[in-house]
Amino acid sequence: MKPILVFLISLLILSSSSCEGRATSPIHEKFIQCMSTQFTNATEIMLTPDSPLYSSLFKSTQQNMRWLNSSILNPPLIFTPFHQSQIQAAIFCSKKLTLQVRVRSGGHDYEGQSYMCMTPFIIIDFMNLHAIEIDINKETAWVQSGATLGQLYHAIGKISLVHGFPAGICPTVGIGGHFSGGGFGTLLRKHGLAADNVMDAYFIGANGKIMDRKGMGEDIFWAIRGGGGASFGVIVSWKIKLVRVPQVVTVFTISKTLEQGATKLVHKWQHIADKLHEDLFIRIIIQKVGGQNSTNPKTVQASFNSVFLGQFNKLLPLMNGKFPELGLKAEDCTEMGWVDSAIYFAGYPKGSPWQVLLDKTQLYKASFKAKSDFVTQPIPERALEGLWKRILQEEIAIILFDPFGGRMSEISEADVPFPHRKGNLYNIQYMVKWDVNDVSSSDRHIKWIGMLYQYMAPYVSKYPRAAYLNYKDLDLGTIKHDNAVSPKAAGWGFKYFKSNFKRLIQVKSKVDPENFFRDEQSIPCQLASRKL
Repeated sequence: MKPILVFLISLLILSSSSCEGRATSPIHEKFIQCMSTQFTNATEIMLTPDSPLYSSLFKSTQQNMRWLNSSILNPPLIFTPFHQSQIQAAIFCSKKLTLQVRVRSGGHDYEGQSYMCMTPFIIIDFMNLHAIEIDINKETAWVQSGATLGQLYHAIGKISLVHGFPAGICPTVGIGGHFSGGGFGTLLRKHGLAADNVMDAYFIGANGKIMDRKGMGEDIFWAIRGGGGASFGVIVSWKIKLVRVPQVVTVFTISKTLEQGATKLVHKWQHIADKLHEDLFIRIIIQKVGGQNSTNPKTVQASFNSVFLGQFNKLLPLMNGKFPELGLKAEDCTEMGWVDSAIYFAGYPKGSPWQVLLDKTQLYKASFKAKSDFVTQPIPERALEGLWKRILQEEIAIILFDPFGGRMSEISEADVPFPHRKGNLYNIQYMVKWDVNDVSSSDRHIKWIGMLYQYMAPYVSKYPRAAYLNYKDLDLGTIKHDNAVSPKAAGWGFKYFKSNFKRLIQVKSKVDPENFFRDEQSIPCQLASRKL
């Protein structure tokens, strides 16, 4: 990918002892001096927490508003590079001054780890690194980590109506974190994960070298496609393989309440969703409706949200044969292009212009806490009824069931670090939301989702109880990275990666033996022997 030859460094005053403190002049001057030795003609811009630009820059991609009012999270420095060489310099100077690094692309890290830290740190914000270069003849694209999924889908659609890419549903999610954590969406049953379709990458390790796939080697290339890139270095850009999609796809959403038989429909879906034709993706969105200001009594609603890679005249007989209980009719279906289906799944009204995919503002922002599970056996109806009762206890609770099967069952668990393949019927994401101004009730909501997670334990995967890295959950455990650790000391790693965790530790020990890139749930390094 051609570099953008512009240089901009955004520096915020450094803390000498903690993230909430102010910088001492000596540290500040040392960082400026260090960066100046790397770029003789560098243009430097200083922003302090008192600057009118500081707040908007920090909050611009902070998607979980739960952290918005936390005073300890103000970063002492934000770095917004235009070129990979500037990232190399920032890594060099951060190591020299013993500062940690956080990398932010879209700001969707569920636990805020891309922009929070408890020790002096810098944020490398990819807001200016969002170029997308598509070679439609080769059906490939180079995408910088600061681009969003929406920008990628928009760019593909402008060039071809019969190509797409198998990534997530939320258009404001950043490419960097999504790809490096695995990344799945409506095309996963047909084409697998985003990580399964990555062909190459430009990677900067702790040694400051920029490497492509050949340069970094297959072990590192394996690790960054689902193992969490922030544990190993900084991924500047990705080469991806585009996939073919039909010019016309069909979408539908059918919603049923408990009184309309939702329980039996969800139960039946569990037995068939992973076995349907790979062109058919049906997820379930479960939430409370009615009550409070509504004239309708409160109940639970299950919405069967679907896209079929084809026209509705082929979809109807398929549904009538495999899932007639849902009662799909022609009038429930809408035919559209693949890009329009991405807009539809993102929650925008039908017919919304493609331009909405370029908006980096999250459609619905709130404070939230999330958890995840994988299901290997259908959950009994009585257990689903217990789940409904718990949903009714919360104001805003959303549970998503995403079906697996198809291509996901054909790819080996060890092909990339994401191991949740054959034998998994579907993934569950639990999410509770509350108003950003309702800080006092945060503990209550977090306690509720913790109790819900405990309730679901008998009905989900075991040994380990698996979880999805992109739905980051610090409740699974955290670790201090001051010294060498054993895999047993980081049990959450087995939940995210199963047996792949041990190989990730080996790669980490090789590429970053001093454990420079670290956070509360980064891959531990067995060779780390000193604190940076």
